[in-house]
Amino acid sequence: MTDAVSGVPAPRRFEPLFSRRYTLEIRQQMAWPQQAAVLALAVVAGLLISGAILVAAGVPAGELFQEFVVATVFDAQSLQAVLFQGAPMIMVGLAAAIAFRARYWNLGLEGQMIWGAIGATALSVYDVGPPGLRLLLMFGVALVCGLLWSLLPALLRLRWGVNEIIATLMLNYVAGNFLLHLLYGAWKDPASAFPHSPAFQPFERLPELLGPSGAALGIALVAMLGVWWLVNLSRAGLYLRFVQASPPVAHAVGVPVTRMVLVAVLLSGALAGVAGFLVTSGQEGRLTQAFYHGYGFSGILIAFLARNHPIAATVVALLIATLFVAGRSLQVFYQIPFSMVQLIQAIVVICVASSDFFIRHRLRRVLPS
Repeated sequence: MTDAVSGVPAPRRFEPLFSRRYTLEIRQQMAWPQQAAVLALAVVAGLLISGAILVAAGVPAGELFQEFVVATVFDAQSLQAVLFQGAPMIMVGLAAAIAFRARYWNLGLEGQMIWGAIGATALSVYDVGPPGLRLLLMFGVALVCGLLWSLLPALLRLRWGVNEIIATLMLNYVAGNFLLHLLYGAWKDPASAFPHSPAFQPFERLPELLGPSGAALGIALVAMLGVWWLVNLSRAGLYLRFVQASPPVAHAVGVPVTRMVLVAVLLSGALAGVAGFLVTSGQEGRLTQAFYHGYGFSGILIAFLARNHPIAATVVALLIATLFVAGRSLQVFYQIPFSMVQLIQAIVVICVASSDFFIRHRLRRVLPS
């Protein structure tokens, strides 16, 4: 093209190819298979980045598959450790997922676990109930204690509008310090003088059905089925979908928003309390001062990766447990710090969070006019 007056070629106006041919727009909806594919790609990307970091830290590249898959999943003892670790993780993952569905950010899972374990241990310390019913009573008391500890921040949120993130986090410190008060005081083991409770009696331990993790894993799977029925087939689940989408709209159409939030929070606390029981009665065999460490963050991570779906939360919990068991193996054989395992978790979370952008947005080609 030339200028009409001077005859000199006019300067060409360039536009970026991306801005000229494509535009970014919000998706109305993405099908579940496509969402699953995007999430899977995000997890794979996170694992590839994590693998590169581990190789840089000194782990041979050829050993990564061996450590994370072959030596963990296909070894009977390691697989049993994964299931052993996975049962309480399933419970905390379900606890976080059901609360998040009600738009209640329950970050107090560890405090609720602590009180569930304290309630169960109290029956052992004070010899409450007949031996034949002791384990069942410990389960019930752990459930109730976790539920009651979640009630206080729920009332603060629903009655006075107190932010539940702050309330639940602060109550974790209250529960943790009360646990230390017991273990360094009245409940210190008199036999060893170490800060943990006396060992549970054999009838106060979870039975080893189909292996050490059998009973705990069975309880977790029953809880998963119950939560799945609640959120997918019950009227309460329908109400929760309204609340999750928009609480003001749900209230306008007659959904009892306050009641549904309270039910979800109490169920979340009950599940976390049972998780504390599974750790103390199924794994530790006594109440210890650090039994709950890491479970709160893991529960939030599981619910986030599973998009609050109970079945997906179970699968993700087992994958996280696999990561923990493989991480311990790396600590032993390659002197990798446990913080590296936590870094891998953080990388996977960032990648999955980034995938939400591609689920909610798309590039649309603009046809030339």
